[in-house]
Amino acid sequence: MAKQLWKPGNMLYPLPAVMVSTADKNGADNIITVAWTGTVCTNPAMLYISVRPERYSYHMLRESGEFVVNLTTEKLRRATDWCGVRSGRDVDKWKEMKLTRGKANTLQYAPIIEESPVNIECKVTEVKELGSHHMFLAEVQAVQVEEDYMDENGKFSLNDTGLLAYSHGEYLALGKSLGTFGWSVRKPKKGKRKKY
Repeated sequence: MAKQLWKPGNMLYPLPAVMVSTADKNGADNIITVAWTGTVCTNPAMLYISVRPERYSYHMLRESGEFVVNLTTEKLRRATDWCGVRSGRDVDKWKEMKLTRGKANTLQYAPIIEESPVNIECKVTEVKELGSHHMFLAEVQAVQVEEDYMDENGKFSLNDTGLLAYSHGEYLALGKSLGTFGWSVRKPKKGKRKKY
């Protein structure tokens, strides 16, 4: 199988497509779509987002040190894309996309997006100025989840929300389960065959 050699670049896909809500200390807020985000630590729970300094939300993130990662779904796909290509300098993204500001449980400034099934409230612990993007390392303060996706056993059915992913310029719907964590080493129950 032949391979081409390309110059260094970011080809780590797919990524979560999330809407990040933030605000400054004067009450101005905004939504920014981010695909450069991920988990960095379990205990304490931490994640990061990477943002260009010229983005409108950048000064809000720096000033308040707060943001909310709002997971996106197929129902939110238009708002997810639109909030990523329009600037809050020019438009009110909340109004244009008919999104609802909600109260974060632990943050003073940044609102949640009510329409998102999961809102992850974060406080910035460090900003790493890496080049084109600055990485905001943050500690998770609280997570709000939509009760409609709780099953009768109290388990949150995250994969039933219709989550979006971003891969090489395209939004993709997550869907078909290919196995659960650890399935490759589990012994099958008597009389049952392994599912792959």
